[in-house]
Amino acid sequence: MRIYFHLSLDGFTNCYVIVNNDPAVMEALIIDPGKISTEIIDQIEGGGYKLTAVLITHNHTNHVKGLRTLKKIYTPKIYAADFDLASDQHTIIRGDGFFEAAGLKVQHLSVPGHSPDSMVFKIGGVLFTGDTLTSGIIGETSSMYSRRMLCSKIQEKIFSQTDDTVIMPGHGPPSTVASEKLYNLDISADGTLPGDKPITTFDLSWLHSSTAD
Repeated sequence: MRIYFHLSLDGFTNCYVIVNNDPAVMEALIIDPGKISTEIIDQIEGGGYKLTAVLITHNHTNHVKGLRTLKKIYTPKIYAADFDLASDQHTIIRGDGFFEAAGLKVQHLSVPGHSPDSMVFKIGGVLFTGDTLTSGIIGETSSMYSRRMLCSKIQEKIFSQTDDTVIMPGHGPPSTVASEKLYNLDISADGTLPGDKPITTFDLSWLHSSTAD
């Protein structure tokens, strides 16, 4: 398996091309086709791969705009959790589970909060997190309820992975589970928000007694 990163300047989104270079397979899948460039097409065609699947982490325009282009060229099976994307080529996924794409075992994890349909995909030792978690911060949310739910799901389903698990987000540079536990500004390893931390108090009774003397 090889992973190729492509940056779309339209929204500064990350698109990933994953290829199974086993000579008996030679298939590829794409995660979050924000924009399909000639470089991506050349990578698939030049490598002799067959595009068999597209995985959508969530249905936001800057992550799915290139889907229309792909469907004009290929006939991949599309995996997403949003019914608005549904068609004959789509497989609606719900909750947590597994499927096979491009000859690779793919785990899907439902991590709502940034959007109701947010999915994280795990292939090998790599998590593709979309906008649920990027390097150092969590995804934007529309309410405190959504924010707390997202933090809870990150702790349950992402921070529970091994520390050396690589995180490939929808925006920004890659990270690891260990790094996010230590340095994420929005959530700590125990799943609490910075505002949830109790304020440290001190015993000042000695001060009162000294003053009385």
